[in-house]
This record gives sequence, C-alpha cells and structure tokens, in this order.
Amino acid sequence: MAATGSSSAVWNGERAVVALFVFRVVFSWPPSLAPETLALLLLALAGLLLEIRAERSDSLAQFKTRPGASSGILLGAVTLPTVMLSRLIQQSRAVLSNDIGHQEVEYLTMQYWYVSVSCFGVLAFLSFISWHQDNRAAQLHAQGTSGLKFKLFCVAIYATLCFMSLATKSHSGLHLAMKLIWVFSHGLAAIKLIQHILCVFPSCASIGEALLVTAGLVLYFGDMLVYSLAKINLYLTSSTSMSVLYGIKRTEISTIIQGLLIALIVFPLIYKFILKICHQLTHSINQEGHPTGERTSEDVEKSIIFYVSLAVILILLVPLWMEFIQEFHMHPFLWIFNFVFTEPLKRLTLCMYWISVISASVLRFYNISKHSKIERILLRKYYHLVAVLMFSPALIFQPNFLDLAFGAALAVFLMLEVIRVWRIWPIGKQIHQFMNAFADHRDSDLLIVSHFSLLLGCALPKWMCSEFNDRPLAPFAGILSLGIGDTMASMVGHKYGVLRWSKTGKKTVEGTAAGITSVLVACSVLLPLVASTGFILSQHWLSLVFAVTVSGLLEAYTAQLDNAFIPLVFYSLLCL
Repeated sequence: MAATGSSSAVWNGERAVVALFVFRVVFSWPPSLAPETLALLLLALAGLLLEIRAERSDSLAQFKTRPGASSGILLGAVTLPTVMLSRLIQQSRAVLSNDIGHQEVEYLTMQYWYVSVSCFGVLAFLSFISWHQDNRAAQLHAQGTSGLKFKLFCVAIYATLCFMSLATKSHSGLHLAMKLIWVFSHGLAAIKLIQHILCVFPSCASIGEALLVTAGLVLYFGDMLVYSLAKINLYLTSSTSMSVLYGIKRTEISTIIQGLLIALIVFPLIYKFILKICHQLTHSINQEGHPTGERTSEDVEKSIIFYVSLAVILILLVPLWMEFIQEFHMHPFLWIFNFVFTEPLKRLTLCMYWISVISASVLRFYNISKHSKIERILLRKYYHLVAVLMFSPALIFQPNFLDLAFGAALAVFLMLEVIRVWRIWPIGKQIHQFMNAFADHRDSDLLIVSHFSLLLGCALPKWMCSEFNDRPLAPFAGILSLGIGDTMASMVGHKYGVLRWSKTGKKTVEGTAAGITSVLVACSVLLPLVASTGFILSQHWLSLVFAVTVSGLLEAYTAQLDNAFIPLVFYSLLCL
C-alpha cells in the first residue's frame, strides 16, 4: 500500500502528460542528436526530482508563487528545450532533403543549448537552495552529503553531453571555447533573472511559469546581443568566422519585432533609472517634504519624462540598432509603411477587419463583464474565439504581414501594461480599471498576464515556422489549441461536464473530449485550405491525433497558465 501511494504521488496527471510529451520527441531523435536527447532526459529527471522534493517540503517556500498553482517545475523546465529539440529533428529532415544547410542546424543547436543550460542552471540553483534548507531543518548529514554527490554527478554528466555536442560542431578549439563560455553565461543569466522575477513580482507566477519566461527572455536577449557582436566583428575585421556562433541572417520583420520588444521590456528599468537621476538633480519631493497638494504636478512631471524617454528610445535609439543589424537604408518605420503598401488592398482590408472585430468584441464583452454573472474565465474564452476569427484568415493568406501584426500587438500590450502598472497620467488609471474587468484568479494585483499569454501562444508557433516548415498545421498550433480546443473544453465542460479528472480539479472528461474533437474537426477543415495555397501536405493523421490528445490532456491536468504551455507542446508534437 505504501508503494502504491508513493507511486501515485510521483505520477500525477500533469507529470504523466509531460512524460508522454518528452518521450514522443525523444523517440524521434536521429543518431546525430544523441547528446541533445540524453541531455533532455537528464533535464526532465532533474526537474521531476526537484518538483517532488519541493512539494514534499517547504524548502522553496521563500519564493512567493501564484496562489492555487502547483510548482510546475517539471513542465517549466522541459517545455522550451523540448521545443528546440523538436525543431532540430525537423531541420535534420530538411538537411537530408537539401531544403536547408548545415549552418541553420548548427545555429539551432546553439539555441537548444542556450535554453537547456538556462533551465538546467536554474534547476541546479533551486536544488542547492532546497538541499541547503532541508539540511538546516536537521536532516541527517550523511543523507545530505549523498544527495549533494548525486547532484554533482548529474551536473558532470550534463556538462559532458554539452561539451560533446558542441565539440562535434566546432571548427577549432577557440571556437569551442567561445561557445562553451557563452552557453555557460546563459545559465548564469537565467539564475539571476529568475531570482529577480520571483522577488520583484511575488505571487504573479509559479516557479514553472517563471522558469519558462526566464529561459525565453535569456534566449531572446542573448540572441540580440550575440548578433550585434557578430555585426561589430564583421564591421571591424570583415570576417565571417563568427557568423555561425552568433546567428544567421534574419528578415527585416524579425529584426523590427526583436528591437521593439526588447526595448519595451527593458524600458521600465531605464525609466526608473531616469526618475532616480531627475530626483537627485532636482531634490525629490520626499526629501523636501512638499505638501501633498503638489502630488498632481509630480504625476504630470513623471508622465512627461515617461513619454519623452519612450519616444526617444522607440523613434531614435531602437531604429539605429535595427539599421545597423539589418541595413534597411531607411527608417525602419518607413520600411513598415512601404511593406504595408506593397499590397495595400489585402493588407489594409485586413487591418480594417481586425479593427472592426476588436472594437465590436471589446465593447460587447466589457459591458457583459460589468453587468453579467458569467464567470470571468468563461467570459474570457470568447476572446479565444475572437483570436481564431482574427488570425486564421491572415495566417492562410498573409502570413508575413501577420508576423509583423503579432509583434505590433505585443508591443502595444507591453506599453499599456507599463502605463497601467506605473499609473502614468492621464490614462494609467483608466487602463487599470478596464483591464481589471477581464482579470481572474490567475492574474495578480501587480501584473495582468493572461492577454500576453494568449497573444504569445498564438504568435510563437508562427514565428518559429517563419524560417522553415514542412508541417502545414504547425503555424496554427496556438490558434487551434487555444482558440478552439481550450475554448470548447471550457464551454462544454462548464455546461455539460459531470465526470471530473480529479477530486479537487474542475476540468471534466466531457470538456476534454469536446476540446480534442473540435481541434481534429478544425484540422480536417484547415488542411484543404492550406493545400489550396500551394503547401505540400505532409501531416500524418496518427501523429496529429496523438499531438491533439496530449495537448488536450495537458489542458485538463495542468494547474499552470495553460495559454503559455499548451501551444508550445502542441507545436513541438506537430513538428514531428
């Protein structure tokens, strides 16, 4: 009986689905990706052991995580590395068919190790904290020592696998050393960043959600930095020897999106630093003890500083970086204007369609949210359906323009969230009141993240398919899983659900079945439409059914922010 109880405690629903997800990708690996595959298995094992340990003790209680959510360490640790390994497997097929060159595979291999080492480094850091806290709680010293030796052994094996993988793809010892140093620096950056996220934004995310965000941000910032260094090296030495290490040529749209998003993510830190300098130069209100009646003028001054500094960064500094990286030969915003008007009828019509759908849906659902007793989580599923209406036509007929639109929408979301959090005059309070009408238990008092996760869940599969894709449904992974599957599961489960997956959860078998069935029906409709655009179909229905089922079960079992994880899991399985 004890063994049965222990086994059930180890293998709950979420962990079982994650195991299916990881093993499906692992079983597809070619021999050339053996080190990466073994490293993923070791990463999954480390995540599983740490998650079990964290739930059986209070060793990680110092981090204030989102109430009501499990730790999610295993899911957060393996999601992005598994996505990258799935893409590596996909591109390995492309190399055999001569669709892409070895340089692209080598670049993606580096990205795999960036996210993998970031996740493994965070796990090692959290494991050390957990081990240290448990030893302080009067555990036996011998047990603590043996546990530390096992952790060091796993780190040594992982480091060996990383070394073997990079050594086979390096041209010289110096090239290998540069790769190892840069990969190791990603791990250190991830440790520092997740500490910052969990401390500065308490109760906003689980550890798994914070780990997913950390690995993604470290990858995105690191990619920008190394590509900038490669351009500087090329400019100074006219050498292309660093081109493989520091990335491959990217499109103008990806450069614009990367510059905008990174600038807006970093902007709050810049704004805070500027405010600090201004207060020191002008003697802040707190130091001089000015009466509270001058509070309004202070808000206006801060707002002016905010808008001026934001304009300087977005209009001057960021475009300078874009032009250096991509050589636009014009201001990037003018390039966007020219891009839109290369096909004005299609793209302007699409813009008007989007504006009409957004205006109608926001006005309708905002009024419902104020006067209706419908649950917030159910009400917000209507926005998932709106995402299907907006993005599906563009993804079929204007995929490149949709890439740019996704980036613009995310940039607007970031600006509005910064304005809301800082209560920037004159619209900060109004935005806060408006967004609170759609917030639910997964949003905290500090950050409202659900709309970010929905947009990113739809955008990331499309962005990752922009370079190469031999699977017709992979770009639709977010739209299908969130817009259709998640929505139908919630609506059917809420109205007709009787059989629950667990005694404590709300997800029902009927809802999950409805979500899986609806996605399969949508796929059967989408495939002929995609084929009509000239795409050569290569999606096998058996693997498609497995991918839809696993993502549906993950939606049923996970206590994490499913908008962030389900599209990535579904995308990874579709790539296979």
